[in-house]
Amino acid sequence: MADHYFSAQPSSPEELRRIRVVLAGREVDVTTASGVFSPGHLDKGTEVLLANSPAAPPGGDFLDVGCGWGAISLDLAMQSPHARVWALDVNERALDLVRRNAEELGLDNVHAVTADQIPSDIAFRTIRSNPPIRIGKPALHGLLEAWLPRLDVHGDAYMVVQKNLGSDSLQRWIDDTLPDEFSTHRHAMSKGFRVLKVRRHAA
Repeated sequence: MADHYFSAQPSSPEELRRIRVVLAGREVDVTTASGVFSPGHLDKGTEVLLANSPAAPPGGDFLDVGCGWGAISLDLAMQSPHARVWALDVNERALDLVRRNAEELGLDNVHAVTADQIPSDIAFRTIRSNPPIRIGKPALHGLLEAWLPRLDVHGDAYMVVQKNLGSDSLQRWIDDTLPDEFSTHRHAMSKGFRVLKVRRHAA
């Protein structure tokens, strides 16, 4: 089977490369590699999410679902050095890159992990994600059903989804699936992408 960025162990050559990106308002150099999502540049969806999300809370536990080489996680960690940022992915090569980039940027608050390494009692102050739409609806829905309910009360999630890849139907599915204390709305639109906001209210 061909490699995908959601392969746990990509078999393709690593082919490390350096790219320059803007994270948390700073130009930084990061390392990426083949076999991970968007290795050559900061992809447009993540760019839209970073530009259209509010400032991260000053502290707490944050989650980046489908972190890739770490753009969102690194941005959050740079904004909020007192927070604990969980960078979640199935791709071990991606997780290695997150660790490498966090260390190089002097960020000791990033934890690059697989799902089983996140303690079950943690509630997240915020979730930010460019979710892996191309894994297919059943797998994507399972991922969101696992993590969105882990928002803390008054916590929120911001997710970016391309309009022509089903952002509107995903918004309806989230509304229909999550319990009543969650609300979902379209937070922003830009460059063919929607940023969806999910908020957890007091029960």
